[in-house]
Amino acid sequence: MTDTTVTLSPNAARRLHTISEAEGHPVMLRVAVDGGGCSGFQYRFDLVDAAEADDLRVERDGAAALVDVISLALLKGSEIDFVDELAGAEFKVRNPNAKSSCGCGVSFSI
Repeated sequence: MTDTTVTLSPNAARRLHTISEAEGHPVMLRVAVDGGGCSGFQYRFDLVDAAEADDLRVERDGAAALVDVISLALLKGSEIDFVDELAGAEFKVRNPNAKSSCGCGVSFSI
């Protein structure tokens, strides 16, 4: 059986709450996979107010991320995280399906 679960880390949930408070209304993180980048696929992150009808909704502690059905196949078993490091703060996908990724971590291959 293949793991089709996508999870949201506690750090990502906290960051979404912080963004929502700053915006003055709840926002959700849309995570998608697009063709392109130096390794074949790249992650795209958008803040949105509403879900599409066929989105998978991933929730943790009242925060939500959305994944479209096409991207879900490439994200199965992944964790959506938020990291705040010396190099910068960003949402990141920890994807067990990625065989390799580029140096910036936004592009990957399967």
